[in-house]
Amino acid sequence: MGEARRRSDQGLAPRQKQSKKDDSPRIVSWLPITQRDKERFYAITTRGAWIGIGFMVALWVVARFIGPAAGWWTPADAR
Repeated sequence: MGEARRRSDQGLAPRQKQSKKDDSPRIVSWLPITQRDKERFYAITTRGAWIGIGFMVALWVVARFIGPAAGWWTPADAR
């Protein structure tokens, strides 16, 4: 039995169509960028910045401690 027939047999109203339209207000009326887009952009760039910071710290640890300890190279300031 289909969904529409089951709903009508049970006396339920037809399903409402789900709108995928972004109803959040636009930042500027003529620019198709909404407040939700702005928040999503901030979240993505913040996450990317933290990933970059983590990568930089990992690279520094390898260059400063792991590489010299493994004998791959010697730091320029080593005496």
